[in-house]
Amino acid sequence: MMLPQKKVPTHDSDQTPRAGQWLYRGLPLLLLLLQFGLLRGCVSLSPEHRVSVRPGLPPDSPPGEQASTGGSGDRNPHPKAVDTPAAPPPPQDLWARLRDDFRFQHIQHPRIAREIRRLQQHPKSFDALARRAVPYLYHIVDAVEQRDMPGELALLPAVESGYQPFAYSSNGAAGLWQFMPATGRMLGLEQNRLYDGRRDILRSTDAALDYLSQLSQQLDGNWLHALAAYNCGIGTVKKAIRKAERHARNTSYWGLDLPGETDAYVPRLLAFARIVQDPAKYGLALPALPNAPYFDTTLVDSALDLELAAELAGLPLDDLLSLNPGYRQGVTPARRPSRLLLPKAYRTIFEQALARLPKDKWVRWVEHRIRRGDTLIGIAKHYHVSVAAIREANGIKGHNIRAGKRLQIPLSGRASDRVRRIAAVRSKVRYRVRKGDSLYTIARRFSVSIRDLKRWNRVGRYIRPGQHLTVYIRS
Repeated sequence: MMLPQKKVPTHDSDQTPRAGQWLYRGLPLLLLLLQFGLLRGCVSLSPEHRVSVRPGLPPDSPPGEQASTGGSGDRNPHPKAVDTPAAPPPPQDLWARLRDDFRFQHIQHPRIAREIRRLQQHPKSFDALARRAVPYLYHIVDAVEQRDMPGELALLPAVESGYQPFAYSSNGAAGLWQFMPATGRMLGLEQNRLYDGRRDILRSTDAALDYLSQLSQQLDGNWLHALAAYNCGIGTVKKAIRKAERHARNTSYWGLDLPGETDAYVPRLLAFARIVQDPAKYGLALPALPNAPYFDTTLVDSALDLELAAELAGLPLDDLLSLNPGYRQGVTPARRPSRLLLPKAYRTIFEQALARLPKDKWVRWVEHRIRRGDTLIGIAKHYHVSVAAIREANGIKGHNIRAGKRLQIPLSGRASDRVRRIAAVRSKVRYRVRKGDSLYTIARRFSVSIRDLKRWNRVGRYIRPGQHLTVYIRS
């Protein structure tokens, strides 16, 4: 038997009318309201009732999802613009910028605390050290940031050379970063009679950071191991790590059996960085250092006397030499372009003055008539230039010269004397050995090597209380 068929309802089972039905039924009313609104003008809702809704989003969407539809009609008022936070301006002080790059401030160790106390005991030395960093630090910080390396590495020249570009150790290391000759050549730093790339501010900084990066990669990214290897060699550090592993000891830098000088090397760097982080905490101060380049570069395409260059720029010779310590003879090489660093305020003055000077006057000369009994060595000493410079200027291969002939003497080599004097400046200190002192602790106190301490005083391994030692410290 067929049951009577039920009438299918015309709406959903939840008894809610479909959206289309509402639109069809309410359309006449909607048109009437719209017409009324157009005649009366837009009705402005109070701020607490105004809602801007992006198509496809419900009215209660999170604020981050709300967006303006971009409409310009009066009936679609523009939503209030959301200000995106502007990037913070760069620090005006370079020390503050450097602090932002520090990565080792969490490290605590008694050896760091000891080095901090040592720096606190000599506030004048600390102040001199910080001031010597001023011409170079902006460039070094910039280079460290470009490589995304720890900011503390920018302070490494404080430990290596005291930010003295003419620093030359008794074992042959030279420059801000104290490269040995072989290491410098390995890293592509040219070294010859006229030029030493180990003392070139720009090239030596690039080489040092490249080298530190290589050491870090070879030591599994451990920066403290890399710093130790920079001081004593990667072979020594790897040997110490293997020894610690064999004896099931801690293989961190602090647990390695390293040479005494290297034991103090890394703590000394971290101590200096700790003071830079908060100098007032340690009763010390830093010199004002704007976050701006100190020097600029210019190119010269021929031999140029650096003493003359300083005169053209109106700059003290020592200031020019301290930025260009790589030119060993006080003159840029001939027959190739050379880079010259100048304080930013002096570059334009120098370039304009040099452009007005004929190129044949870039190097100073004097003519010498050879007399009977003259020798190249004697003539070179008389004019304070090198024998090699006279040979090169006159095309002489040996030592033989003839009386009556004339020699061209390049006087531009005189600036090299000033270079040598700057490099040799040290202060002599007499130190009385106290109970508990050792060569290691004295060397660390004065930032000199144990080898130099032994050589200066002709002592062996042992010293005794009351004994006087001579120490030559950098001024």
